[in-house]
Amino acid sequence: MDRRRFMATAGAAMLAPRNAGAQGYPVRPIRLIVTFAAGGPADLFARTLASGMSARLGQQVVIDNRPGGAAGLPAIDAIAKAGPDGYQIALAGAAALSTVPFMIPKMPFDWETSLTPLTLVSRVPEVITTNARLGLKTLADLVAYAKKNPGKVNFGSAGLGSITHLASELFKAEAAVDITHVPYRGAAPAVNDLIAGHIDMVTADIPVLLPQIQAGSVNALAVTTDKRIKALPDVPTTAEAGFPKVVSDNWYGLVGPAGMPAEVSGRIHAAALATLRSDELVGQFESQEAISSPTSPEEFVAFIKAERAKWGPLIASIGVKLE
Repeated sequence: MDRRRFMATAGAAMLAPRNAGAQGYPVRPIRLIVTFAAGGPADLFARTLASGMSARLGQQVVIDNRPGGAAGLPAIDAIAKAGPDGYQIALAGAAALSTVPFMIPKMPFDWETSLTPLTLVSRVPEVITTNARLGLKTLADLVAYAKKNPGKVNFGSAGLGSITHLASELFKAEAAVDITHVPYRGAAPAVNDLIAGHIDMVTADIPVLLPQIQAGSVNALAVTTDKRIKALPDVPTTAEAGFPKVVSDNWYGLVGPAGMPAEVSGRIHAAALATLRSDELVGQFESQEAISSPTSPEEFVAFIKAERAKWGPLIASIGVKLE
């Protein structure tokens, strides 16, 4: 009995510091690194999330905007090399984890061993649009038109290797049509040339194109997400239009360094999920035509793997390289 009592006491003593640390976390502000400039949609998503998490964690979640580099890779690399104490986390965009890794010679980190994926945060559906003067109303119309005019349909994008480029390349591959890429420096000039009739097609985030769709300057043919969206309830999904593999939501997710204690990552995850499910945040995201998308860490890992499996072969087939 004395030996069993000693072992139980010793075990409790060994566990006590660990549990005490977990119960005390966080004891100081948490830094949320955002790989995009202040004022943009990603910054809004991060600040709305940080506000709700601050209230739930009892410590301020401070935004640290660090744009720059290919898809913000330097900032995510900093998180990958940070201490795993839970005081530095990041909002990563889709490109950093699922597309750019296939476009550069060497990644500065391995996402599977260097990061702790916590949850998907938001998804921003894209929409396939054409110049209104073409008179195309459906994806079937676009496919038929492109096949009658091989190589003559031009599609614009926000730049080589951007999600707006890859989304149209994905449609091109699935529809087996010969259409030509015209890269721009940003989505806005591509949309301007679409309206002017200099190019025929643009696939981009819905917030970028919604005013032009509502004004009748461009025709919305399909949204590239798995469900119809409130802003465009009459526009079918790509799956409904016969192209279920053409899914190209832009997205953002919450990650931390690898090796975070389960109790710490669990507290961060619980605070993030409660915030992402709140009516206030859902409404804020919807005002930006974004969808709050809370997941378990395991679901987020599976999502990243599925995105990489979709984009990797496509990027290889079209030969996109970033210097």
